[in-house]
This record gives sequence, structure tokens and C-alpha cells, in this order.
Amino acid sequence: MPQQLSLYNTLTRTKEVFVPIDPNNVRMYVCGPTVYDYAHIGNARPVIVFDVLFRLLRHVYGERHVTYVRNITDVDDKINARAARDFPALPLNEAIRKVTETTNRQFQADVAALGNLQPTAQPRATEYIAEMVAMIDRLVERGIAYVADGHVLFSPAAMNAARGPRYGMLARRSADDMLAGARVDVASYKRDEMDFVLWKPSRKGEPGWASPAGIEGLGRPGWHIECSAMSMAKLLEPFGGGLQCDDPQKNIFDIHAGGIDLVFPHHENEIAQSCCALGIDRMVNVWMHNGFLQVEGQKMAKSLGNFVTINELLATETFGGRKWPGDVLRLAMLMTNYREPIDFSISRLEEAENILAKAREYVGNAEPGAIPDEVIALLADDLATPSVINWLSSARRSRAVEPGDYRAAFALLGFDLQAETVSSELADEIEAKIADRLALLAAKSFAEADRIRAELLDQGIQLKDGKDPETGERVTTWEVRR
Repeated sequence: MPQQLSLYNTLTRTKEVFVPIDPNNVRMYVCGPTVYDYAHIGNARPVIVFDVLFRLLRHVYGERHVTYVRNITDVDDKINARAARDFPALPLNEAIRKVTETTNRQFQADVAALGNLQPTAQPRATEYIAEMVAMIDRLVERGIAYVADGHVLFSPAAMNAARGPRYGMLARRSADDMLAGARVDVASYKRDEMDFVLWKPSRKGEPGWASPAGIEGLGRPGWHIECSAMSMAKLLEPFGGGLQCDDPQKNIFDIHAGGIDLVFPHHENEIAQSCCALGIDRMVNVWMHNGFLQVEGQKMAKSLGNFVTINELLATETFGGRKWPGDVLRLAMLMTNYREPIDFSISRLEEAENILAKAREYVGNAEPGAIPDEVIALLADDLATPSVINWLSSARRSRAVEPGDYRAAFALLGFDLQAETVSSELADEIEAKIADRLALLAAKSFAEADRIRAELLDQGIQLKDGKDPETGERVTTWEVRR
């Protein structure tokens, strides 16, 4: 009997026992990046959080029985603007390819450095235009969407007039609040202010595809329709669902997740499109959302000078005057409940680094053992990662868990605690530099001593100064820092 999971469902605002539609085919979709620039640290939070969920689902149901899809948006006005800015001498479509390929490559490298598994699939929006067109055609046929001035627009009013789910079921906002939150474009061709774009015409030189609904000329999809079409293609059609299926049970998948900022309008619009096109009452059974991220107690914004990317944290000394290992960034994220706002701070990173150092010291070279039942039970309670981390720290202090089991528990969270080793030649070189540094400190040549410390740190060697408890003399130890 699989471990029973309880997950907080944004749709019902309650924590519910998770019952997969098919335990042999558990399916999850997470909204991915729009690849026009480096991903900021806030973008890393859903990637890390729902990677832990992916790992837990695989542990409970088996690796072969879980499908995790995270999309890549590679057609967007922001991409077009960045391409025109960065490569003005190139034709726009060629410039767009350069931007999206470079940015996606960097994103994949950054999130891998944070210890995340590859999703089962990462569909790109431009590869699923046909599915978007087919879904839009269906919505027009059913009178839920309409053509106006070369655009196709979805009508929430038409959705609400039909039998079935009503627009706003996820956000639970008043019409006025939704209108304000949508930041709608004022356009004379709209029948109603709340109507949103499914398809729009492409200007000369912009990416374009044959348009739906009999519209002449090339166009491109709106943002919201992308995820409806890609989740259908990857999580419904391979399991017998899709536009040609009349069985509503085959047109629903298990979990859809993302940041809390996506609840409205993006996820609300996904529900509207998918439900109306597929004739279903709900798109998925469980909606999950992670909380906002702020930096040192303030909302992250370029205007405040606290906007920081994953890559900057990993590769530069922008934040706190040093580089931060990916596993430290990951643990700092997991030390706060995923649904709560998180304050991303230097002190939190230092705390995470200290926890990992102690964990590695405890594990040593032990081979992975069995994950403690207590860890599974805590994670199964709506991904209670802070409770897991606290429990593990307590178990280490009391030595209540074998080192191998301790390592296995951290592995489930996405960490490898295997102690790093170096060659004997490099170890001798490090010891020699430490001796030189101690001599410089004794001679009060502090700048030169700091230079040696910094040089070793650049090589991934962390020095720790202390005193011999018997002699009181200064001693320095070292460890390989990830």
C-alpha cells in the first residue's frame, strides 16, 4: 500500500488526501520559464519545490509511473524585444533563435546546479502550435471564443452562460478584482473588457504561423493557450485523452503547479480554455502554488538593487560578497514552507551552509541506506520540508539515525552528502599553503594571508580557523566546498 500523501489544493483551499487518477500513471505539470533572460532566484523556487514533489511521487509510486512536464515558453513579446535589442543586425527570427537557445541552455545549467532532476518532458511552445490552433478552433466552434480584427479572444461571459464550470473558480475574486488583476489591454474589438487573447496577428518579420478560425495571414498564440495545449499533448493524449476523446475522466490529470503569482490570470485562463475545449468540469484534481520570494526583507526589484539571478548567485560575488554553492541555495529554499513567503537572505544562506557542512561531516563516506519512515511521513504531509530538516538536525545531534540512512534522507530532498575527496598531491599543496598563511598571520601580514584564503576558496577549498583545545595555538582545518 503506497504512502498516503496530503497536499494543499489551491482550488478548494484545503489540504486533501492525494488520490491519483491512475497510480500507474501519476501526472504533474509545472509552468516553466519564458526564455528571454537569466532566471532570477524567485524563478528557482517552484523548480526546487516541485522537484521535491517529483522525487516524493517517484518514491511512493515508482520512477516509471510518474510523468513530470515543465514547459518552455519560446514565443513571447519579451523574447521579440530582447532579440531586437541584442541582435539588431540579424533578421528578427534568427535573432529570436539565438536568444531562446542561449537563454534556455543557461536556465537548464542553472537549475541543474541547484540539484534538480530533469523533468520527464520539457515541451517548447513553438513545437505545439498545431495543438494550440486545434484547441482554439474548438473554442470558436463552441461559441466560447470569437474572431475580431485578426485576433481570437476567449469570452468568460460566454463560458459562464454555458452549462459547466464558471470563470473565476480558482482565483475566487469578484469580477472587479479580476478585471483589475488581469491588467487587461483596452481594445475596441473586444466584446468585453475581461476577454483575453488566444491568438493575435504577427507583424512583418515576427514569428508567425497559419492562423486558426479561417483568419488570413500569419499569427501567434497568446500566452495562456500554450500551457493548455502542451499539458493536453503531454499528459492527456498519451493516455487516451485529448480533443478527440469524449470521456471526461481521460481529460483530467493529477497536479498542476507554479508560483502563486500565476493563479490569476494565467492558471484561471488555463482552466477556462481546457474545460471549455474538452467539455470537462475541472482541468486537474490538485492545484499547488508556492509563495512569493523577497530579498533581505524587501520585494525583489531592479529599482531597489536587490534583483539577483540564479547565475549571479552561483558564479559571481554579487550577493554577500561571495559565490554560493547550488546545494546551499537549494537548502535555503527548503527551510521555509513552500506555501509561505520566503525571505531570501545572506544569514539564511549561511545557516543552510552550516547545516550541510555538519550533515556531510556526520555522513562521511557512508553508503546510502534506507530513508527513515519519519522523513517520508513529514514530506507526505504537504511537503513539510522545514520539519524534515529540523528532524534530521535533531536526529544527527542525538545520533538517532545511521549515517547511511541520513544520507538517503537528504538524497530524497535532492542533496548528495558524499564527502568530497582530493588527490594526495593537492592535499599536500593545500597544507603547504595553510602553513604559509599561518606564518603570515603570525607576522601580521594579514593582506597576504587573506590572499591565500581567497585563492584556496576560488579552488573550492574552505578554510576554518580555530584553536587547539590543549595548547591554545591557532590551527586551521579545511574542507572541499561544493
